Amino acid sequence: MTSLSLKTKISLNPNNSALHFNAPNKLQHTNFPKKGKIKIKVTCSATDQPPQQQQQQTYSKKKRNASEGDKGIDPVGFLNKVGITHKPLAQFLRERHKELKNRKDEIFKRFLNLMEFSTGYEIVGMHRNVEHRVDFMDWAPGARYCALVGDFNGWSPTENCAREGHLGHDDYGYWFIILEDKLREGEKPDELYFQQYNYVDDFDKGDSGVSIQEIFKRANDEYWEPGEDRFLKNRFELPAKLYEQLFGPNGPQTLQELEEMPDAQTTYKAWKEQHKDDLPSNLPSYDVIDNGKDYDVFNVASDPRWQEKFRSKEPPIPYWLETRKGRKAWLKKYTPGIPHGSKYRVYFNTPDGPLERIPAWATYVQPDADGKEAFAIHWEPSPEFAYKWRNTRPKVPKSLRIYECHVGISGSKPKISSFNEFTEKVLPHVKEAGYNVIQLFGVVEHKDYFTVGYRVTNLYAVSSRYGTPDDFKRLVDEAHGLGLLVFLDIVHSYSAADQMVGLSQFDGSNDCYFHTGKRGFHKYWGTRMFKYDDLDVLHFLLSNLNWWVVEYQIDGFQFHSLSSMIYTHNGFASLTGDLEEYCNQYVDKDALLYLILANEILHALHPNIITIAEDATYYPGLCEPTTQGGLGFDYFLNLSASEMWLSFLENTPDHEWSMSKIVSTLVGNGQYSDKMIMYAENHNQSISGGRSFAEILFGEISEHSPDTNNLLLRGCSLHKMIRLITFTIGGHAYLNFMGNEFGHPKRVEFPMPSNNFSFSLANRHWDLLANRLHSNLYSFDQELMKLDENAKVLLRGSPSVHHVNDAKMVICYMRGPLVFIFNFHPTDSYEDYSVGVEEAGEYQIILNTDESKFGGQGLIKEHQYLQRTISKRVDGLRNCIEVPLPSRTAQVYKLSRILRI
Repeated sequence: MTSLSLKTKISLNPNNSALHFNAPNKLQHTNFPKKGKIKIKVTCSATDQPPQQQQQQTYSKKKRNASEGDKGIDPVGFLNKVGITHKPLAQFLRERHKELKNRKDEIFKRFLNLMEFSTGYEIVGMHRNVEHRVDFMDWAPGARYCALVGDFNGWSPTENCAREGHLGHDDYGYWFIILEDKLREGEKPDELYFQQYNYVDDFDKGDSGVSIQEIFKRANDEYWEPGEDRFLKNRFELPAKLYEQLFGPNGPQTLQELEEMPDAQTTYKAWKEQHKDDLPSNLPSYDVIDNGKDYDVFNVASDPRWQEKFRSKEPPIPYWLETRKGRKAWLKKYTPGIPHGSKYRVYFNTPDGPLERIPAWATYVQPDADGKEAFAIHWEPSPEFAYKWRNTRPKVPKSLRIYECHVGISGSKPKISSFNEFTEKVLPHVKEAGYNVIQLFGVVEHKDYFTVGYRVTNLYAVSSRYGTPDDFKRLVDEAHGLGLLVFLDIVHSYSAADQMVGLSQFDGSNDCYFHTGKRGFHKYWGTRMFKYDDLDVLHFLLSNLNWWVVEYQIDGFQFHSLSSMIYTHNGFASLTGDLEEYCNQYVDKDALLYLILANEILHALHPNIITIAEDATYYPGLCEPTTQGGLGFDYFLNLSASEMWLSFLENTPDHEWSMSKIVSTLVGNGQYSDKMIMYAENHNQSISGGRSFAEILFGEISEHSPDTNNLLLRGCSLHKMIRLITFTIGGHAYLNFMGNEFGHPKRVEFPMPSNNFSFSLANRHWDLLANRLHSNLYSFDQELMKLDENAKVLLRGSPSVHHVNDAKMVICYMRGPLVFIFNFHPTDSYEDYSVGVEEAGEYQIILNTDESKFGGQGLIKEHQYLQRTISKRVDGLRNCIEVPLPSRTAQVYKLSRILRI
């Protein structure tokens, strides 16, 4: 598994899908003019040019060269764009950019380019080699001895090993072990030492029955022209002649007779004089030009026809490939050194004694459960059973409607659901509901189920509790077939503190993947914090991102809890919003550099990838291009919206809700509204201790209460209005957690000791869709998705919020030809409420939360659905419409006809 490496630099631009290579040691061709005059102005004395002018020219030259290297890059570009003049932050960004260039220089000293740096999974880990063997590589710089133990070798720590000092590892601590396939009884070793096998196809060219000697003979006869293979067939002809000339009977017998060896120039001239009368065909296809100058001996002129012939000659690779045999020949001669499905661990001998670990790059892991020890599983299914992709990736939609899911709780039964059950039951529902993206969390392998998948133990493995790697591939493939993108919630901000199955003290040392001391642990969660300044840790994490895209065709990532990694206080300090807090000593600059590299590499290698930032502190420049001093994310989550709604529902009476706070929280910073993902509630509101909005609104309603209908009407109305305003007033993306679209009334609680490991709340009650209340809520959510599909709500520019009345609890805003009007007042209705509009014309209701089919009262009659503007200045606009506004209702009007005045 070796590759040819050239010292080449790579430049990645997140706005350009191409990878640009700059070779520093490139051959230079200089052409000198034969005729013409060249005017050169020569300064012979220092007095002719003042020293100050010399310094200025030197400085300007250096400045010009530096600007050419950083063309199009401005480390503080986004600060200038938004008008921020904070000097400490600007200085911090400039220093960060310098460190980024230094970090890339460090990478280029060891790796060919950033593509190779982010594809470590092609070499590290367990891989089948074409030469009937399996290669294993892992990084453990603190170990002295490394071996693979498993059921394939009786868990022996000596059979398949690599020792320090015996070419077992390189200078960076990567251990290399070869697992040779075992020769079957009665079979002879391969005739060709480097015999290759094709493990996918049953037969290959080498199975044709032609012997290797015949192939090599045919290669010599067909490939080489007469005379070209002279020294291949007679390898010792040249050295024999030289030996005879020097030490033969006619050669010199003593050192005095040997005399001094002539130089190349003298030898060539003598040979030229000796062969001056020879035919041109016998002379070489090149000549040496000698004009009596010392360096002319290196001026070699070649025959253009010979040069073209030499360059067009292909290497004899087809003859070599003709020796490759197929899968059946391999199975007939060998048994796999490590069969598919084998259990294994890696064994280390460290200064503190021996230990066993799950390999860090393992792709299929069975974490310790029910008291059993953890182990990795070698996943190498035969071609007839390996999953084959059937669908291509769908095009990235311009507006994202994200359906957040957890596979384990997606079933109706109180158990852990599988990938296959999710594929068959949940994916069709997501498509029917009108969403175009599914976002999965808890998929990456984690030891403890109750951690919801956020304490990851094995970053390269899908969770085995849901199924096999091929099962997950089928899930992604079927989602793509339905036109759904698949996003993954990735946790690179911290890792589980488990040792056997996780990365903590992986090689016996405390500083392999993580920081030492207090900085190596999360202050409140006890998880381990990655060491982002280590190249091998960056190699591991960046390759992990690329692995999910290449191996499982993931379309995007949500980076979980960035505040935990960006700050050394893990985001738990009280931030006041002062810009000084984003550039002081508590900011981990190395973590920021990792995020920049991650976005640059992902967007360069996969131009259609989507990256989402989850950061409660809203670090400056989250979604700005990396060339302008940003971190390069495509979207960020507005975490404040759900907190506001939860506070209103739990702590604030209905008549005290602030309309101004609703607008300011949902709109946020208007400059970045197109990069904002809005959601009313995600999984955080309903998992382990929290309550979903539906549980708050409907959970305490008794069926026999005299006020049941009013309470249900209130809950249903607020549930729809909250989702409508959150969906339509924000940015270009919207997110919803699985089940909340139909008002799932139960919270989610994973099995844990506090509930006696019960699964009663770790599921989704899909049968509620047959209930009238939940069916009405689901129908309304479908109409929301259709509103974006048909009217392109999310794609339109930032909303024009022109009417906010806290006393009457009314909000009105416009997005394109759409007018949104909300009346949050719990009791007051308005017969002819005036709101301003820009265009004069007719406005038609296209969505009404109070319709009977959505569980409303149907107070607005059909003849009231069409409203004509009045030439009256309201809200600073020349025209207005007078509309009916029942309490706790909202309507969406669309300009259906323009009237020219």
